[in-house]
Amino acid sequence: MNSRRKFLTDVVKTSVFLPFYARFGDQLFSSNTIIEDVQILKVSGPFTREHSGYNRQHQSHANDIYEELRPDVYVDRSNSPTGTYTLNHIYLKIITRGGIEGLYGEIEHSLVEPILKQLKPFLIGKDALAGEKLWDQMYRGNRHARAGHYMMAISAVDNCLWDIRGKYFKAPVYELLGGPTRSKAQVYGSCLGYTIEKGKVGPRAKELLDQGFTHQKWFTAYGPADGTHGMKRNIELVEELRTTLGEDARIMFDAYMAWDVTYAIRWCNAVEKYHPYWLEEAFPPEHLESFRLLSEKTTVPIATGEHFYSRWEVQNFLKADAIKIIQADPEWCGGVSELTKICTLATAYGAKVIPHGHSIHAALHVVLSQSPEVCPLVEYLINHVPYKMHFQKEKFVTQNGFLPLPTKAGFGVEFDDNTVEKIEVLV
Repeated sequence: MNSRRKFLTDVVKTSVFLPFYARFGDQLFSSNTIIEDVQILKVSGPFTREHSGYNRQHQSHANDIYEELRPDVYVDRSNSPTGTYTLNHIYLKIITRGGIEGLYGEIEHSLVEPILKQLKPFLIGKDALAGEKLWDQMYRGNRHARAGHYMMAISAVDNCLWDIRGKYFKAPVYELLGGPTRSKAQVYGSCLGYTIEKGKVGPRAKELLDQGFTHQKWFTAYGPADGTHGMKRNIELVEELRTTLGEDARIMFDAYMAWDVTYAIRWCNAVEKYHPYWLEEAFPPEHLESFRLLSEKTTVPIATGEHFYSRWEVQNFLKADAIKIIQADPEWCGGVSELTKICTLATAYGAKVIPHGHSIHAALHVVLSQSPEVCPLVEYLINHVPYKMHFQKEKFVTQNGFLPLPTKAGFGVEFDDNTVEKIEVLV
Protein backbone atom coordinates (compact mmCIF):
# COMPACT_ATOMS: atom_id res chain seq x y z
CA MET A 1 0.00 0.00 0.00
CA ASN A 2 1.66 3.30 -1.04
CA SER A 3 1.90 6.21 1.40
CA ARG A 4 -0.93 8.22 -0.17
CA ARG A 5 -3.34 5.30 -0.07
CA LYS A 6 -2.30 4.51 3.51
CA PHE A 7 -2.95 8.11 4.52
CA LEU A 8 -6.41 8.10 2.93
CA THR A 9 -7.24 4.77 4.52
CA ASP A 10 -6.23 6.06 7.95
CA VAL A 11 -8.39 9.14 7.45
CA VAL A 12 -11.40 7.04 6.51
CA LYS A 13 -10.89 4.67 9.44
CA THR A 14 -10.93 7.55 11.91
CA SER A 15 -13.75 9.59 10.40
CA VAL A 16 -17.48 9.60 9.88
CA PHE A 17 -16.86 7.15 7.03
CA LEU A 18 -15.85 4.37 9.43
CA PRO A 19 -19.14 2.43 8.93
CA PHE A 20 -18.52 2.39 5.18
CA TYR A 21 -14.92 1.27 5.69
CA ALA A 22 -15.99 -1.52 8.00
CA ARG A 23 -18.43 -2.69 5.36
CA PHE A 24 -16.29 -2.34 2.25
CA GLY A 25 -12.66 -2.14 3.40
CA ASP A 26 -10.10 -1.65 0.65
CA GLN A 27 -12.81 -1.63 -2.03
CA LEU A 28 -12.97 2.12 -1.34
CA PHE A 29 -9.64 2.58 -3.07
CA SER A 30 -9.95 -0.04 -5.79
CA SER A 31 -9.46 0.59 -9.50
CA ASN A 32 -12.42 -1.70 -10.21
CA THR A 33 -14.69 1.28 -10.85
CA ILE A 34 -12.82 2.54 -13.91
CA ILE A 35 -15.26 2.67 -16.84
CA GLU A 36 -14.35 0.10 -19.48
CA ASP A 37 -17.35 0.24 -21.82
CA VAL A 38 -20.55 2.19 -22.50
CA GLN A 39 -23.30 0.30 -24.31
CA ILE A 40 -26.71 1.09 -25.68
CA LEU A 41 -29.01 -1.93 -25.52
CA LYS A 42 -32.05 -2.37 -27.73
CA VAL A 43 -34.40 -4.69 -25.86
CA SER A 44 -37.25 -6.30 -27.80
CA GLY A 45 -40.16 -8.59 -27.12
CA PRO A 46 -43.89 -9.06 -27.61
CA PHE A 47 -46.24 -6.66 -25.87
CA THR A 48 -50.00 -6.98 -25.69
CA ARG A 49 -52.05 -3.82 -25.46
CA GLU A 50 -54.90 -4.67 -23.16
CA HIS A 51 -56.53 -1.29 -22.61
CA SER A 52 -60.05 -0.94 -23.95
CA GLY A 53 -61.34 2.59 -24.31
CA TYR A 54 -60.06 5.19 -21.85
CA ASN A 55 -56.62 5.46 -23.43
CA ARG A 56 -57.07 7.57 -26.54
CA GLN A 57 -58.08 10.98 -25.17
CA HIS A 58 -55.86 13.73 -26.58
CA GLN A 59 -54.67 16.63 -24.44
CA SER A 60 -54.56 20.30 -25.30
CA HIS A 61 -51.51 21.29 -27.35
CA ALA A 62 -49.72 24.50 -28.30
CA ASN A 63 -50.41 23.78 -31.99
CA ASP A 64 -54.17 23.82 -31.39
CA ILE A 65 -54.18 27.47 -32.49
CA TYR A 66 -53.88 26.12 -36.05
CA GLU A 67 -57.19 24.75 -37.25
CA GLU A 68 -55.61 22.16 -39.53
CA LEU A 69 -53.59 20.76 -36.62
CA ARG A 70 -56.37 20.78 -34.05
CA PRO A 71 -57.83 17.29 -33.45
CA ASP A 72 -61.54 16.57 -33.62
CA VAL A 73 -63.48 16.54 -30.38
CA TYR A 74 -62.73 13.24 -28.68
CA VAL A 75 -65.43 10.59 -28.37
CA ASP A 76 -64.59 7.59 -26.21
CA ARG A 77 -64.90 4.12 -27.68
CA SER A 78 -66.09 1.10 -25.77
CA ASN A 79 -63.72 -1.26 -27.56
CA SER A 80 -60.57 0.49 -28.71
CA PRO A 81 -58.04 -1.63 -30.64
CA THR A 82 -56.03 -4.21 -28.72
CA GLY A 83 -53.43 -6.67 -29.92
CA THR A 84 -49.84 -7.89 -29.68
CA TYR A 85 -46.87 -6.21 -31.34
CA THR A 86 -43.10 -6.07 -30.97
CA LEU A 87 -42.03 -3.54 -28.36
CA ASN A 88 -38.54 -1.98 -28.53
CA HIS A 89 -36.98 -0.21 -25.56
CA ILE A 90 -33.56 1.40 -25.15
CA TYR A 91 -31.37 0.92 -22.06
CA LEU A 92 -27.97 2.29 -21.10
CA LYS A 93 -25.31 -0.01 -19.66
CA ILE A 94 -21.97 1.17 -18.28
CA ILE A 95 -19.40 -1.53 -17.45
CA THR A 96 -16.45 -1.05 -15.10
CA ARG A 97 -13.06 -2.77 -15.11
CA GLY A 98 -14.09 -4.79 -12.06
CA GLY A 99 -17.24 -6.09 -13.77
CA ILE A 100 -19.81 -3.86 -12.12
CA GLU A 101 -22.56 -3.13 -14.63
CA GLY A 102 -24.71 -0.05 -14.26
CA LEU A 103 -28.07 -0.35 -16.00
CA TYR A 104 -30.69 2.32 -16.51
CA GLY A 105 -33.80 2.68 -18.63
CA GLU A 106 -35.81 2.68 -20.50
CA ILE A 107 -34.48 5.85 -22.11
CA GLU A 108 -35.50 7.70 -25.24
CA HIS A 109 -34.32 6.56 -28.66
CA SER A 110 -33.13 10.10 -29.43
CA LEU A 111 -30.33 9.74 -26.87
CA VAL A 112 -28.50 6.94 -28.67
CA GLU A 113 -26.36 9.22 -30.82
CA PRO A 114 -25.24 11.76 -28.20
CA ILE A 115 -24.38 8.97 -25.76
CA LEU A 116 -22.42 6.84 -28.24
CA LYS A 117 -20.83 9.59 -30.32
CA GLN A 118 -20.13 12.26 -27.71
CA LEU A 119 -20.20 10.88 -24.17
CA LYS A 120 -18.86 7.34 -24.57
CA PRO A 121 -15.37 8.40 -25.78
CA PHE A 122 -15.11 10.79 -22.85
CA LEU A 123 -16.28 8.28 -20.23
CA ILE A 124 -13.95 5.40 -21.10
CA GLY A 125 -11.14 5.27 -18.55
CA LYS A 126 -12.87 7.53 -16.01
CA ASP A 127 -13.75 6.56 -12.44
CA ALA A 128 -17.47 5.80 -12.17
CA LEU A 129 -17.48 6.89 -8.51
CA ALA A 130 -16.35 10.42 -9.38
CA GLY A 131 -19.91 11.51 -10.03
CA GLU A 132 -19.72 15.25 -9.38
CA LYS A 133 -16.54 15.63 -11.42
CA LEU A 134 -17.91 13.62 -14.35
CA TRP A 135 -21.20 15.58 -14.39
CA ASP A 136 -19.33 18.89 -14.38
CA GLN A 137 -16.95 17.81 -17.12
CA MET A 138 -19.74 16.44 -19.34
CA TYR A 139 -21.67 19.68 -18.88
CA ARG A 140 -18.66 21.88 -19.62
CA GLY A 141 -17.69 19.71 -22.59
CA ASN A 142 -20.46 20.87 -24.93
CA ARG A 143 -21.52 24.45 -25.64
CA HIS A 144 -25.14 23.27 -26.05
CA ALA A 145 -25.20 21.26 -22.83
CA ARG A 146 -27.66 23.54 -21.05
CA ALA A 147 -30.69 21.99 -22.79
CA GLY A 148 -32.00 19.41 -25.22
CA HIS A 149 -30.82 15.94 -26.11
CA TYR A 150 -27.26 16.43 -24.86
CA MET A 151 -28.50 17.28 -21.37
CA MET A 152 -30.91 14.35 -21.55
CA ALA A 153 -27.94 12.14 -22.47
CA ILE A 154 -26.03 13.47 -19.44
CA SER A 155 -29.09 12.59 -17.37
CA ALA A 156 -29.07 8.98 -18.56
CA VAL A 157 -25.35 8.63 -17.89
CA ASP A 158 -25.64 10.23 -14.45
CA ASN A 159 -28.47 7.88 -13.46
CA CYS A 160 -26.52 4.87 -14.72
CA LEU A 161 -23.47 5.96 -12.71
CA TRP A 162 -25.65 6.17 -9.59
CA ASP A 163 -26.69 2.58 -10.27
CA ILE A 164 -23.00 1.60 -10.37
CA ARG A 165 -22.36 3.36 -7.06
CA GLY A 166 -25.31 1.60 -5.50
CA LYS A 167 -24.03 -1.77 -6.64
CA TYR A 168 -20.49 -0.95 -5.54
CA PHE A 169 -21.62 0.00 -2.03
CA LYS A 170 -24.36 -2.67 -2.03
CA ALA A 171 -27.07 -0.12 -1.25
CA PRO A 172 -30.15 1.39 -2.92
CA VAL A 173 -29.50 4.82 -4.39
CA TYR A 174 -31.67 6.57 -1.79
CA GLU A 175 -29.30 5.29 0.92
CA LEU A 176 -26.38 6.95 -0.84
CA LEU A 177 -28.42 10.17 -0.92
CA GLY A 178 -28.79 10.21 2.85
CA GLY A 179 -31.20 7.42 3.61
CA PRO A 180 -34.98 7.09 3.40
CA THR A 181 -37.25 9.69 4.96
CA ARG A 182 -40.28 7.39 4.93
CA SER A 183 -41.17 3.70 4.64
CA LYS A 184 -43.12 4.08 1.39
CA ALA A 185 -43.78 6.68 -1.27
CA GLN A 186 -47.21 8.06 -2.03
CA VAL A 187 -47.95 8.46 -5.73
CA TYR A 188 -50.32 10.69 -7.59
CA GLY A 189 -52.19 9.06 -10.42
CA SER A 190 -51.44 10.77 -13.72
CA CYS A 191 -54.53 10.08 -15.83
CA LEU A 192 -53.03 10.75 -19.26
CA GLY A 193 -55.17 9.10 -21.93
CA TYR A 194 -58.35 8.61 -19.92
CA THR A 195 -61.49 10.11 -21.38
CA ILE A 196 -62.61 13.48 -20.02
CA GLU A 197 -66.05 13.32 -21.61
CA LYS A 198 -68.73 14.81 -19.40
CA GLY A 199 -70.44 12.09 -17.38
CA LYS A 200 -67.61 9.59 -17.96
CA VAL A 201 -64.70 11.23 -16.18
CA GLY A 202 -66.44 11.11 -12.79
CA PRO A 203 -67.04 7.34 -12.70
CA ARG A 204 -63.50 6.65 -13.91
CA ALA A 205 -62.05 8.98 -11.25
CA LYS A 206 -64.12 7.21 -8.58
CA GLU A 207 -62.75 3.83 -9.71
CA LEU A 208 -59.22 5.19 -9.36
CA LEU A 209 -60.01 6.66 -5.95
CA ASP A 210 -61.22 3.24 -4.80
CA GLN A 211 -57.87 1.82 -5.98
CA GLY A 212 -56.00 4.21 -3.68
CA PHE A 213 -55.38 7.17 -5.98
CA THR A 214 -56.36 9.95 -3.59
CA HIS A 215 -54.26 12.35 -5.70
CA GLN A 216 -55.20 12.50 -9.39
CA LYS A 217 -53.95 14.63 -12.27
CA TRP A 218 -56.21 15.14 -15.28
CA PHE A 219 -55.37 16.63 -18.65
CA THR A 220 -57.38 19.41 -20.26
CA ALA A 221 -58.30 18.97 -23.91
CA TYR A 222 -59.25 22.54 -24.78
CA GLY A 223 -57.54 25.90 -25.07
CA PRO A 224 -58.13 29.45 -26.34
CA ALA A 225 -58.73 28.29 -29.91
CA ASP A 226 -61.76 26.27 -28.75
CA GLY A 227 -63.63 29.36 -27.65
CA THR A 228 -66.31 29.59 -24.98
CA HIS A 229 -67.33 25.96 -25.38
CA GLY A 230 -63.78 24.78 -24.64
CA MET A 231 -63.49 26.97 -21.57
CA LYS A 232 -66.82 25.65 -20.32
CA ARG A 233 -65.67 22.05 -20.72
CA ASN A 234 -62.38 22.75 -18.91
CA ILE A 235 -64.34 24.20 -15.99
CA GLU A 236 -66.89 21.37 -16.01
CA LEU A 237 -64.03 18.88 -15.79
CA VAL A 238 -62.99 20.37 -12.45
CA GLU A 239 -66.59 20.51 -11.21
CA GLU A 240 -67.30 16.87 -12.04
CA LEU A 241 -64.10 15.63 -10.44
CA ARG A 242 -64.59 17.58 -7.22
CA THR A 243 -68.26 16.56 -6.94
CA THR A 244 -67.38 12.91 -7.48
CA LEU A 245 -64.22 12.65 -5.39
CA GLY A 246 -65.27 14.82 -2.46
CA GLU A 247 -63.34 17.52 -0.65
CA ASP A 248 -60.46 15.40 0.64
CA ALA A 249 -59.11 14.18 -2.71
CA ARG A 250 -56.35 16.21 -4.36
CA ILE A 251 -57.03 17.06 -8.01
CA MET A 252 -54.47 18.56 -10.38
CA PHE A 253 -54.68 19.72 -13.99
CA ASP A 254 -52.21 19.80 -16.88
CA ALA A 255 -52.69 22.21 -19.81
CA TYR A 256 -49.51 21.11 -21.65
CA MET A 257 -48.34 24.58 -22.73
CA ALA A 258 -51.53 25.28 -24.71
CA TRP A 259 -52.94 28.35 -22.92
CA ASP A 260 -52.24 32.08 -22.74
CA VAL A 261 -52.27 34.32 -19.68
CA THR A 262 -55.78 35.70 -20.13
CA TYR A 263 -57.24 32.23 -20.64
CA ALA A 264 -55.40 30.76 -17.66
CA ILE A 265 -56.48 33.56 -15.33
CA ARG A 266 -60.13 33.12 -16.38
CA TRP A 267 -59.97 29.38 -15.75
CA CYS A 268 -58.26 29.76 -12.39
CA ASN A 269 -60.76 32.36 -11.23
CA ALA A 270 -63.62 30.03 -12.18
CA VAL A 271 -62.24 26.94 -10.41
CA GLU A 272 -60.52 28.35 -7.33
CA LYS A 273 -63.54 27.36 -5.22
CA TYR A 274 -62.84 23.71 -6.08
CA HIS A 275 -59.30 23.97 -4.65
CA PRO A 276 -57.12 22.43 -7.37
CA TYR A 277 -53.81 21.23 -5.97
CA TRP A 278 -52.05 22.79 -8.96
CA LEU A 279 -52.28 23.94 -12.58
CA GLU A 280 -49.40 22.52 -14.59
CA GLU A 281 -47.64 23.87 -17.68
CA ALA A 282 -50.20 26.46 -18.68
CA PHE A 283 -47.48 27.96 -20.91
CA PRO A 284 -44.20 26.92 -22.53
CA PRO A 285 -41.26 27.08 -20.09
CA GLU A 286 -39.66 30.05 -21.84
CA HIS A 287 -42.66 32.23 -20.90
CA LEU A 288 -41.46 33.03 -17.40
CA GLU A 289 -43.34 36.34 -17.27
CA SER A 290 -46.62 34.57 -18.06
CA PHE A 291 -46.09 32.23 -15.13
CA ARG A 292 -45.28 35.18 -12.87
CA LEU A 293 -48.41 37.08 -13.89
CA LEU A 294 -50.63 34.02 -13.41
CA SER A 295 -49.17 33.28 -9.97
CA GLU A 296 -49.88 36.88 -9.00
CA LYS A 297 -53.53 36.66 -10.04
CA THR A 298 -54.66 33.36 -8.51
CA THR A 299 -54.55 31.28 -5.36
CA VAL A 300 -54.25 28.07 -7.43
CA PRO A 301 -50.66 26.82 -7.01
CA ILE A 302 -48.80 27.04 -10.32
CA ALA A 303 -46.54 24.19 -11.39
CA THR A 304 -44.09 23.59 -14.20
CA GLY A 305 -40.63 22.22 -14.80
CA GLU A 306 -40.67 18.92 -16.64
CA HIS A 307 -38.95 20.81 -19.44
CA PHE A 308 -36.44 22.52 -17.18
CA TYR A 309 -32.93 21.36 -17.92
CA SER A 310 -30.98 22.57 -14.91
CA ARG A 311 -30.97 24.24 -11.48
CA TRP A 312 -30.31 27.59 -13.19
CA GLU A 313 -33.66 27.55 -15.00
CA VAL A 314 -35.38 26.60 -11.75
CA GLN A 315 -33.70 29.45 -9.89
CA ASN A 316 -34.97 32.01 -12.40
CA PHE A 317 -38.57 30.91 -11.81
CA LEU A 318 -38.18 30.83 -8.04
CA LYS A 319 -36.59 34.28 -7.88
CA ALA A 320 -39.51 35.64 -9.91
CA ASP A 321 -42.02 33.96 -7.55
CA ALA A 322 -43.54 32.41 -10.69
CA ILE A 323 -44.21 28.86 -9.42
CA LYS A 324 -44.77 26.94 -6.20
CA ILE A 325 -44.25 23.40 -7.52
CA ILE A 326 -41.17 22.32 -9.49
CA GLN A 327 -41.59 19.28 -11.74
CA ALA A 328 -38.04 18.72 -12.93
CA ASP A 329 -37.52 15.30 -14.48
CA PRO A 330 -34.33 13.37 -13.60
CA GLU A 331 -34.48 11.77 -17.04
CA TRP A 332 -34.12 15.20 -18.63
CA CYS A 333 -32.78 17.80 -16.17
CA GLY A 334 -29.37 16.28 -15.48
CA GLY A 335 -30.11 13.09 -13.58
CA VAL A 336 -30.21 12.32 -9.89
CA SER A 337 -27.21 14.59 -9.28
CA GLU A 338 -28.97 17.66 -10.63
CA LEU A 339 -32.40 16.87 -9.20
CA THR A 340 -30.97 16.72 -5.69
CA LYS A 341 -29.46 20.18 -6.20
CA ILE A 342 -32.85 21.43 -7.39
CA CYS A 343 -34.41 20.05 -4.20
CA THR A 344 -31.90 21.96 -2.10
CA LEU A 345 -32.64 25.12 -4.06
CA ALA A 346 -36.38 24.63 -3.55
CA THR A 347 -35.99 24.52 0.23
CA ALA A 348 -34.59 28.05 0.19
CA TYR A 349 -37.76 29.34 -1.49
CA GLY A 350 -40.36 27.22 0.26
CA ALA A 351 -41.23 25.41 -2.97
CA LYS A 352 -42.05 21.75 -3.50
CA VAL A 353 -40.34 19.38 -5.95
CA ILE A 354 -42.67 16.76 -7.39
CA PRO A 355 -40.64 15.24 -10.25
CA HIS A 356 -42.18 14.58 -13.63
CA GLY A 357 -42.60 10.84 -14.06
CA HIS A 358 -41.28 10.10 -17.52
CA SER A 359 -39.78 7.07 -15.86
CA ILE A 360 -39.92 6.20 -12.18
CA HIS A 361 -36.63 4.83 -10.79
CA ALA A 362 -34.56 7.98 -10.40
CA ALA A 363 -37.51 10.12 -9.30
CA LEU A 364 -38.61 7.56 -6.71
CA HIS A 365 -35.18 7.31 -5.08
CA VAL A 366 -34.71 11.07 -4.92
CA VAL A 367 -38.17 11.62 -3.44
CA LEU A 368 -37.56 8.94 -0.80
CA SER A 369 -34.33 10.66 0.25
CA GLN A 370 -35.89 14.13 0.67
CA SER A 371 -38.10 15.64 3.34
CA PRO A 372 -41.79 14.93 2.65
CA GLU A 373 -42.33 18.67 2.93
CA VAL A 374 -40.14 19.20 -0.13
CA CYS A 375 -40.96 16.03 -2.09
CA PRO A 376 -44.37 14.73 -0.99
CA LEU A 377 -45.31 12.70 -4.08
CA VAL A 378 -44.12 10.56 -6.98
CA GLU A 379 -45.84 10.85 -10.36
CA TYR A 380 -47.35 7.56 -11.54
CA LEU A 381 -48.54 7.42 -15.15
CA ILE A 382 -51.33 4.91 -14.68
CA ASN A 383 -51.67 3.93 -18.34
CA HIS A 384 -47.93 3.91 -19.03
CA VAL A 385 -46.02 2.36 -16.11
CA PRO A 386 -46.74 -1.25 -17.19
CA TYR A 387 -45.59 -0.38 -20.72
CA LYS A 388 -42.42 1.39 -19.59
CA MET A 389 -41.44 -1.43 -17.22
CA HIS A 390 -42.51 -4.30 -19.43
CA PHE A 391 -39.00 -5.79 -19.71
CA GLN A 392 -38.06 -5.41 -16.05
CA LYS A 393 -38.27 -8.07 -13.34
CA GLU A 394 -39.38 -5.70 -10.62
CA LYS A 395 -42.25 -3.58 -11.85
CA PHE A 396 -43.33 -0.63 -9.71
CA VAL A 397 -47.05 -1.27 -10.02
CA THR A 398 -49.10 0.12 -7.15
CA GLN A 399 -52.17 -1.55 -5.72
CA ASN A 400 -53.03 1.09 -3.13
CA GLY A 401 -51.57 4.44 -4.20
CA PHE A 402 -48.19 3.78 -2.55
CA LEU A 403 -44.88 2.30 -3.69
CA PRO A 404 -42.78 0.29 -1.21
CA LEU A 405 -39.22 1.18 -0.32
CA PRO A 406 -36.94 -0.50 -2.89
CA THR A 407 -34.40 -2.87 -1.38
CA LYS A 408 -32.05 -3.83 -4.23
CA ALA A 409 -28.66 -2.24 -4.77
CA GLY A 410 -28.59 0.73 -7.12
CA PHE A 411 -31.91 1.10 -8.89
CA GLY A 412 -32.50 -2.63 -9.06
CA VAL A 413 -33.15 -2.68 -12.81
CA GLU A 414 -32.96 -6.26 -14.11
CA PHE A 415 -34.35 -7.80 -17.28
CA ASP A 416 -37.17 -10.31 -17.14
CA ASP A 417 -36.45 -13.40 -19.25
CA ASN A 418 -40.19 -14.00 -19.55
CA THR A 419 -40.74 -10.79 -21.52
CA VAL A 420 -37.40 -10.17 -23.24
CA GLU A 421 -37.04 -11.86 -26.60
CA LYS A 422 -33.87 -10.19 -27.89
CA ILE A 423 -31.12 -7.83 -26.70
CA GLU A 424 -28.92 -6.05 -29.24
CA VAL A 425 -25.91 -3.84 -28.54
CA LEU A 426 -26.18 -0.78 -30.77
CA VAL A 427 -23.06 0.82 -32.25
